[in-house]
Amino acid sequence: MTFLVDGLFVPAACLALMAWLVPKLVSMMLPEGARFLMVNAIISTFLLFAISTGFFVFLYVWQGMNWAEIVAFGVAANVVFFGKLGLIAGMIWAPFMVLSVAGLPRNWVTKVW
Repeated sequence: MTFLVDGLFVPAACLALMAWLVPKLVSMMLPEGARFLMVNAIISTFLLFAISTGFFVFLYVWQGMNWAEIVAFGVAANVVFFGKLGLIAGMIWAPFMVLSVAGLPRNWVTKVW
């Protein structure tokens, strides 16, 4: 199973799928309208940053790094390191998230875009 995470395709595809799915799930909790569309984009950005950061922690553990090794670096060092990875992953998930958010108004029932 390690061949799935050794390459770039499967992790990138997972991040892209999440970037498409998260705004759609968030839109189910928000009312329709342009203001709430922007709120959706902001919430989705923070959620995807957290998901991608956690995804990298998962990948490091999956590849064989112990939790003791991760914790040994300290909380601040881990937040910075995995946070940077989550931000860099934004190059993958951000375009998909923007397209997903931009497509949401086409399903509006009460508001007109």
